[in-house]
Amino acid sequence: MTQTKRNAALVAVTAVAFGMVTPLAVAVEQAPALDWKKCAGSTLDPRQQCATLEVPMDYAHPGGRKIQLAVSRIPSENPDARRGALFLIPGGPGGSSLNDPSNKGQRLPQEVRNAYDLIGFAPRGLAPSTSVDCGLEHGDLALSKLRPWPAADGSVDGNMVTARRMADACAANGGELVQHLSTRNEARDLDRLRAALGERKISAWGVSYGTYVGSVYAQLFPARTDRFVLDSNDDPDPTKVSRAWLAGHEQGVEDTFPEFATWAAQPGNPYRLADTAAEVRPLFLRLAERLDREPIPWPGANPEELNGNVLRQTMLDALYDTDNFPVLAELMLAAQSGTLPPAPASPPAAALQNVTAVGAGTLCNDVAWPASAAVYEKGVAESRAKFPLTAGMPRNAMLCAAWPYAPKEPPVRVTDRGPSNILLVQNERDVATPVSGALKLREALGRRAVMVTVNSTGHGSYLRNGNACGDETVSRFLATGQRPAADTYCR
Repeated sequence: MTQTKRNAALVAVTAVAFGMVTPLAVAVEQAPALDWKKCAGSTLDPRQQCATLEVPMDYAHPGGRKIQLAVSRIPSENPDARRGALFLIPGGPGGSSLNDPSNKGQRLPQEVRNAYDLIGFAPRGLAPSTSVDCGLEHGDLALSKLRPWPAADGSVDGNMVTARRMADACAANGGELVQHLSTRNEARDLDRLRAALGERKISAWGVSYGTYVGSVYAQLFPARTDRFVLDSNDDPDPTKVSRAWLAGHEQGVEDTFPEFATWAAQPGNPYRLADTAAEVRPLFLRLAERLDREPIPWPGANPEELNGNVLRQTMLDALYDTDNFPVLAELMLAAQSGTLPPAPASPPAAALQNVTAVGAGTLCNDVAWPASAAVYEKGVAESRAKFPLTAGMPRNAMLCAAWPYAPKEPPVRVTDRGPSNILLVQNERDVATPVSGALKLREALGRRAVMVTVNSTGHGSYLRNGNACGDETVSRFLATGQRPAADTYCR
């Protein structure tokens, strides 16, 4: 895995027979035309075009201050077969799809690229759209800080202090825009983009957090949805929202770690950790506990030591993609020997600051988090007892526990009201969006959706970590509208 890919993955954390298609009539709604120009960047497909869309910062006062959204497109490769626009909705919050028409969009089958203009965007708050920055301390940008790993003894006191410090920084440095970052507003922005494109309806491929954005869009604007693919699905529980996503990691790790253990015990593996898969889990737990007591200096890293929580965070990151398994195994072997590899390069600080601010604003503005340490103490204790690999982190306090702004609107409740035009695709083993949470979205959508569960491992299914059966099912739906008649399992 290249360092560039690792950096891209790090920024993103901090953030499933083709036939004829029928062109879809465009909207009669009037909207300012986008001024498409050549995109900056030598690595992009030369066909990709870029533009800027102006939207209200505060939809409650649409005549007030405006912000800019950076958007992109690659037009349909066969205008005679064009159906409409396919919005590529990124994960995060804090992810961008601005370059996706040139990148993952080009992995789409020809029939799909013929049917749609591929549309990318940088969500509100994320550069090069009008951007936000919390001005966080360098130490608070460490992933082992951004994920709320408790102290070695399970205490959450330090997490509450960190939450207050980070929330205060966002209040001091985030400006007015940080108060208007939310999933509702992202969905509204997408509908403004739909209108600016002159489309009556849009199709979408949303991944991870993008499945929640897509679900919210489909709830707020059901008549404006065409074919929606939701890939690696978030639990839409309106009482918890992002708290449920964080909590999902405990089951996601349990679902996925056995795959790592099997790989790490294979004969001939240069990173082999044990003779049998059954030995890998206790080995990891013992090593993490030892590093809690005796961290190893790691100059240049953030923090500058390998402690138990840094190892746990490395484990979490590695389980996102089987290609990352060697990163965790190599670090475990090094820790056992006491000689660490060079510290991994960090993404640019400005990018991390921006992604973190967008993530914080969205997570904290979507739903109110408990402010009481006692709530997190109870949750962490229960989680540590049942899910030792994640050590209580999934039920702990993020900076939202000290967020100074009350949500401006209630969370969206996703329901089955609207057209039946949604296809969910879900890997069976997904550390970030486990199948248990995806089933809750499936239940909420009811008759609107069909779900394809794929016997694969990793975060992101369609054209990434899934399998041929799942990929063909999703491609067929996007190209022809044909879905399975009922929920399906792809072996």
